[in-house]
Amino acid sequence: MPLGRLALYGATLGVCLVSGRALAGHPPPLPWAVAMLSAYLGLVLLGVFILRLRMFVDAVVRGPRGARGVSLTFDDGPHPIWTRRVLDILDEHRAKATFFVIGRKAEQHPEIIQDILDRGHAVGVHSYAHDRLFALRSGAMVRNDVCLAIDVIERLTGARPRLFRPPMGHTNPAIARVLDSLDLVTVGWTVRGGDACARATPRGVISRVRRGLRDGVVIALHDARERDVGEPVILRALPAILDAIEAAHLEVTTLREWL
Repeated sequence: MPLGRLALYGATLGVCLVSGRALAGHPPPLPWAVAMLSAYLGLVLLGVFILRLRMFVDAVVRGPRGARGVSLTFDDGPHPIWTRRVLDILDEHRAKATFFVIGRKAEQHPEIIQDILDRGHAVGVHSYAHDRLFALRSGAMVRNDVCLAIDVIERLTGARPRLFRPPMGHTNPAIARVLDSLDLVTVGWTVRGGDACARATPRGVISRVRRGLRDGVVIALHDARERDVGEPVILRALPAILDAIEAAHLEVTTLREWL
């Protein structure tokens, strides 16, 4: 069981015990109660925002034990220009990747989805609308969004997608129930390039990825900007990242080979 989930269970048990004592006539001092509640809420929020904790979802955040190589993943596409340029760079290095696409963008650019598949890459789900408040939506809204994305990708590719990466990497118990009912494999990351940040620079992205290179890591990058405004930083960073992977004598593999 992930340590994050163990921490949540332990904290929940502690809150229940203290609450039981309070109901039995032995309440803790008010400052202690406030501090305990604040710490518990803080722990829950960490689980929502930090997917690597796997507090609510059994996410894949690295390769299985003994995995060799690294897995490249790209979010927020497809884009008619930038995604194709990313594909060209990958072709030059004979590297394959997994693209977690936004459903509404896939509908607008079905030819890019086909190009991704034709070049030997894999396609996963990154929601339909990429709602930044995804973790605050009801279970019904989450299910509707994810099902829309699944339907779009299945219609375009002829196969039902199995891999899912939540928008912003945010999860909660309601999202976990939806993903489990749809039999989706949630994918996180070991190394995040940070290339989606407004102030990201190629040098910073390259340095961040290079520091985390080792067997079994899942690298999260972006082949397009979320709102498609401007050229993504990864276009100037990806060649050097692929060179660094080669220099570290690591192979580039796909998630489907690990799973």
